[in-house]
Amino acid sequence: MSNPVAALWRNAESVPDRIAVRSGDRTLTYRELRRRIAVGSADFAELGVERGDRVLLIAPSIPEFAITYYALHALGATVITMNVMSTTHEIDYVVEDSGTSLIVAWEDCLDAAEFVARERGLPFRTVLPYESVSAEGGAVSEYVELADEDTAVVLYTSGTTGKPKGAQLTVGNVNAVPVAFRDALRVGEHERWATALPLFHCFGQLVVMHDALTWSGTLSLLSPFTPGEFMNRLRDEKITIACGVPTMWNAMLQISGDYVPEDFADLRLACSGGASLPGEVIRAFEEQFGATILEGYGLTETAGTATFRDLSAPLKVGAVGRALPGFRAQARDPEGRSLPPGTVGEIFLAGPSVMKGYWNRPEATAEALVDGWLATGDLGTIDEDGDIRIVDRKKDLIIRGGYNVYPREVEEILYGHPDIVEAAVIGVPDDHYGEEIAAVVALRSPDALDHDSLRSWCKERLSAYKVPRLISFVDELPKGATGKILKRAINTDGLSAPAR
Repeated sequence: MSNPVAALWRNAESVPDRIAVRSGDRTLTYRELRRRIAVGSADFAELGVERGDRVLLIAPSIPEFAITYYALHALGATVITMNVMSTTHEIDYVVEDSGTSLIVAWEDCLDAAEFVARERGLPFRTVLPYESVSAEGGAVSEYVELADEDTAVVLYTSGTTGKPKGAQLTVGNVNAVPVAFRDALRVGEHERWATALPLFHCFGQLVVMHDALTWSGTLSLLSPFTPGEFMNRLRDEKITIACGVPTMWNAMLQISGDYVPEDFADLRLACSGGASLPGEVIRAFEEQFGATILEGYGLTETAGTATFRDLSAPLKVGAVGRALPGFRAQARDPEGRSLPPGTVGEIFLAGPSVMKGYWNRPEATAEALVDGWLATGDLGTIDEDGDIRIVDRKKDLIIRGGYNVYPREVEEILYGHPDIVEAAVIGVPDDHYGEEIAAVVALRSPDALDHDSLRSWCKERLSAYKVPRLISFVDELPKGATGKILKRAINTDGLSAPAR
């Protein structure tokens, strides 16, 4: 029996005066954090929240997120987190699908959530700045003991291929995350973590926040992300572990002129996930900052956890590491047979953080979970050492004239061009080839490149059938809340191609 909040309770006893959460000048020690969690739990109990109730939380990456999140867990509630930019329609869908009994939202993003609560006749609670709420009120003395198989969190997938599905992560799944990463990251007792990731997403919520607070670290939060301010935090707060996504590291590179490697002498690990990181960004970041960005791999359905680079092994640029302790990975063919090393197949994962299923979706669950293995929908290879390379999403594969083209391979070439800041490669319907390769790029300066020069660059480095024929220059690529480039939000109207 356990609870996601159990480690915080222990840390408040063992290191009460250590800073647990920091957001600029705002800080909470472990003693203060536990007290505010206990007071928040008592408040939610008065609203009728009980073990197993589904509660929707909408808040940015601020200390109040952690307080509210763990206060709900302390009562045994199932926490559902959503993007602070969620619309009324999106919130209403999740509320109805999940059977939410209470909606809780941060004061700066409550309009849509409050409207849904009012229309559905549900109780609503505003999350206020912790400084404005007394920490001396009634408080729960103990957290509710839960079974490992109890659902702790429901995180809804993006829904790019249909309506969003709620991945059920159990208490055991959630608590397996910091256990898996402790040895992989060589987490010490006094780590100083920093992130600007959204805590409503599994990466920020479980891999970063839950890791940091489970192992008595100090977690520095920044919301919203700005590259300059994040780099200042890394320098001024002597951060040892920083976590982000590719677009964040890339943005930091673009304004890195005033920083030198000595500014980040304490930075032990720069951890990247959420999307594949171009090798060129890794090389440039190490040259500029003196730190290597290390990649890991996981999905919402695995609580963001599955692989990470072996710190004792040589760096393999483009690899997302090996299966974490307790996890297994296979590349399989379409018939479900395990493939030999180096062969492209769909990646299947098994391990202690794999979800127990989708909420109220038995058919989708049966399709995703096969004999205890999760079918990820990602194509990749596993080499002799067990290192995984993600080639692309299965649904993003471009088949041009019968040839398979992996967008990531083309994007790697594009990111190698000195004038390109961001790039995305997609397939678009074509009457002749079935699909045509399209590149959408953001340039360092508007007149740095034209279509012909970009195609010439690609022709020198790619087989002819992989060279983008359709090209569009944009100011910026669309991104989701985590900073991940949203290929399905790209406007293809501006694509142009030379005559055949």
